[in-house]
Amino acid sequence: MPRESRPPRPARRRSYDQYCATARALDAVGDRWTLLIVRELLAGPRRYTDLHADLPGVSTDMLAGRLKDMEAAALVTRRKLPPPVPAYVYELTDRGRELLPVLRALAAWGAPELGETRPTDAVRAHWFAVPLLDALAGLGAKVVQVTLDEGEFHVRAGADGRFGYAEGPAADAEVRLRTDVATCRALADGELGLTEAVETGRVAMAQ
Repeated sequence: MPRESRPPRPARRRSYDQYCATARALDAVGDRWTLLIVRELLAGPRRYTDLHADLPGVSTDMLAGRLKDMEAAALVTRRKLPPPVPAYVYELTDRGRELLPVLRALAAWGAPELGETRPTDAVRAHWFAVPLLDALAGLGAKVVQVTLDEGEFHVRAGADGRFGYAEGPAADAEVRLRTDVATCRALADGELGLTEAVETGRVAMAQ
């Protein structure tokens, strides 16, 4: 006898089906890993392998699935790099970049939860860019570079007065800071001001 075919599995629901702006936002970015992918792409276009390296704990299937979802939601685009680099990069759309204030608010809310680093915690220098944007913008420089043992990032003022960030050093940095993870945490949490951090030697500043 022929095997009875099973009905197709229903598609996974991806909406709260609530006429609410918060619910609609969570429909788009509420899945696990989505906002952390945004955090990475706010620093600039990234190859899939680079994203995977800076999102420790995410599986390849999960990352690929989230990127497809984000493309479908018009948060991310994928483009091929020009020769001789045979690679594709993912980058945020204008709609995706509008999530920076959301990440800033989440970082401010979450900073008191950091505490001391745990043995299982991964650390990347550029993860401190978002929680430190306000403190670094207060320096009044167009480009500020921050160096930790874990790496470097820089913050840049745009023509519209808004600040963005990127991973790595900046050749045109007007101010260069060197510090450590513990000081970054204290600055992010508001326990320590940047002026005090410089005066006490916890941040070394060069101009």
